Amino acid sequence: MSKSLDELLVERAKRGDVEAFEQLISQHEKTVYNIAYRLTGNHEDASDLAQEAFIRAYSSLADFRGDSSFATWLYRIVNNVCLDELRRRKRQKVTYLDQAVEMEDGEVSRQIADTADGPEQALERVELQRLIQESILQLDEEYRVVLVMRELQGYSYNEIAEALDLNLGTVKSRLNRARSALKEKFMSLELLTPRVVYRARRGKAHEL
Repeated sequence: MSKSLDELLVERAKRGDVEAFEQLISQHEKTVYNIAYRLTGNHEDASDLAQEAFIRAYSSLADFRGDSSFATWLYRIVNNVCLDELRRRKRQKVTYLDQAVEMEDGEVSRQIADTADGPEQALERVELQRLIQESILQLDEEYRVVLVMRELQGYSYNEIAEALDLNLGTVKSRLNRARSALKEKFMSLELLTPRVVYRARRGKAHEL
């Protein structure tokens, strides 16, 4: 079986080829940044944390044995970096509630009671994006990370379990709790109907 591009680049990077690691960054920087943004809700923090994740990955590259894909290993690192930041932020009681969701890999949509077209609908969509991001940021980090990976990044349950070093049952339990918390939040808002649909990167829709 032929090796993937990531595998070839990792082999070169382990031999000290800096350009190969730069190619790995190019391959994954969008997803790494996107995960960091979903978890922190702040563009500047996401950029800093993405950079920190790549630095950690480079310094730990010799320890990568290939038991999982490089992408899974890398995303586990960025999740850990972000969780460290979230815990630090929680101690300082800092939250970011003013960031709109910017869907790079998909879109967020909903069914609304008033189906009017034009500027009004556009404003409703912007407001929905703000409310979604605010609601995600209010989740405990252990629930937030699985929700982001499943609903916004489109990873399978098994991929999430592997990336976070959790068993499958724990992943499903945390995801169900996160979905329930978001559903309760949306239903408490007069502007929203209960049904919110995430169209994830892989084209799958999930109804809360």
